[in-house]
Amino acid sequence: HDSSNKRGLKAQLRKLIPCSGGRRASARTQNSVEDELELSAVRHRPEGLEQLEAQTRFTRKELQVLYRGFKNECPSGVVNEDTFKDIYSQFFPQGDASTYAHFLFNAFDTDHNGSVSFEDFVMGLSILLRGSVQEKLNWAFNLYDINKDGYITKEEMLDIMKAIYDMMGKCTYPILKEEAPRQHVEIFFQKMDKNKDGVVTIDEFIDCCQNDENIMRSMQLFENVI
Repeated sequence: HDSSNKRGLKAQLRKLIPCSGGRRASARTQNSVEDELELSAVRHRPEGLEQLEAQTRFTRKELQVLYRGFKNECPSGVVNEDTFKDIYSQFFPQGDASTYAHFLFNAFDTDHNGSVSFEDFVMGLSILLRGSVQEKLNWAFNLYDINKDGYITKEEMLDIMKAIYDMMGKCTYPILKEEAPRQHVEIFFQKMDKNKDGVVTIDEFIDCCQNDENIMRSMQLFENVI
């Protein structure tokens, strides 16, 4: 079970962060040095790993696997926005993923310094893979709150929705018209903005998502996009 769990984490890591310019060892070489690298990860960052074990839902062993993979794929130790764009353009070749990748990068870059560190990455991954519904919705709110002022405006929601539609591409949703994202947002925003003040707070967002099956289904779509 442990080995299958490790394989699953590795696959998730490779899907999310295959850095351009990362070291690409052959499968045979990679397997032969796997144990040694796993042990060295602990020696490199024992304090960091202990702290992350307390802050995330990953075990020490899982963090070792993630750290080793992250450093193997990203020798510099950080990921920049261009890398996010490269990754998502590979996974969604039928559309234009650059805008969504920009918003997603900003959601992972919690200290807004223009790069995503291992700590940033693993904290976000912990929420997206193992977080409660409340934690995932908190994370989603942060993604939609583009300017990070604590409120979602209709324009912000529309920008994210357009980015998702653009990324999915015309062949995924061939029957959708150009105004589909705006119509989608109009319905969502009307339901979420309970006090009709033109902005959605985190409480309104979470309350609406948890109590509306259609919106929660759309949040599932959002999770799959990540």
